[in-house]
Amino acid sequence: MKLNKNIKIFINYFLGPLLFIGLSWFIYKEIKKQPNLADVFNAFQSANGIVYLTGVLLLMFLNWSLEAVKWKMLVQAIQPISFFKSFKAVLSGISFTLIAPNRMGEYLGRVMYMKDGNRLKTISMTVAGSMSQLIITLLMGLIGLILLQRNIQASNIISSPWMQMIIYGVLAVLVVLTLFYFRLSWLVRLAERLPGSSRFLYLVKALDGLDATILLRLLSLSLLRFIVFIAQYYLLFQLFSVDVTAWQAFWTVSVSFLILAVIPSFAIAELAQRWFVATKMVGIFSTNVAGIAAAVTGIWIINIALPAIAGSLLILGIKKLLKEKDEEA
Repeated sequence: MKLNKNIKIFINYFLGPLLFIGLSWFIYKEIKKQPNLADVFNAFQSANGIVYLTGVLLLMFLNWSLEAVKWKMLVQAIQPISFFKSFKAVLSGISFTLIAPNRMGEYLGRVMYMKDGNRLKTISMTVAGSMSQLIITLLMGLIGLILLQRNIQASNIISSPWMQMIIYGVLAVLVVLTLFYFRLSWLVRLAERLPGSSRFLYLVKALDGLDATILLRLLSLSLLRFIVFIAQYYLLFQLFSVDVTAWQAFWTVSVSFLILAVIPSFAIAELAQRWFVATKMVGIFSTNVAGIAAAVTGIWIINIALPAIAGSLLILGIKKLLKEKDEEA
């Protein structure tokens, strides 16, 4: 995918500033309208709050660093990149994610850090990375549903017949997705048989290089990211006096992630959905609804809003990056 002159002028002089200004405004409006915002900032300013905030921020860097390692591993066969460049690509992807449904904009930010001719090739790699994270989300959410089904039913959130249907439905999707994940090369074989496939075969050809070892590593990194997410929630639950054990936090948040994974949403507007789901699930064990909502708000600000703003600032420097790519071409 070679960028023409007009597209490069738009990216160089308009996209970065527009994205930064737009995201900053939308994030400001989204945060300002939160009723528990004062509680969040007051808690962070306390002595304990500074300790918890530091821990959650460090885990945020670990979270996106793990994603950068995944991206670096995925594109290695197409275009070797450094960890630092991969990390910048991930942050830039978060910026576009906020303005696209179901995080589909993630690819747009990452593709800018690839050379001309390699951009479209990385589409399939992005899909493979997202699939590994989704498999872990479905697996952990399914385990959570099984472990908590009596608690969920006792709270009248859902009836027993529907619970069983959901469990078996998630299990079926998980099995199919996992089989497809470990047989991604089938997609290449299928594409080769399609009429006129030579024109787009290069888009999926890189999947042939993803052997079982790499796929298992991706799943391991995805599991580590999942655990980091849970740890962040647990720390903020403690800060906002949400009286749940580590075991309860782990599985209620796991089920929450499962629910959020199947709900269509824009990241910029999904905070209300996160509140609703978290207060229903974590609320099974704690009546501190305000504390749960405050924790969810804090996680959204730290994990999504701050990296998105940082990513949009990085896009301001994309002019130099594209110039370097032109010189290499």
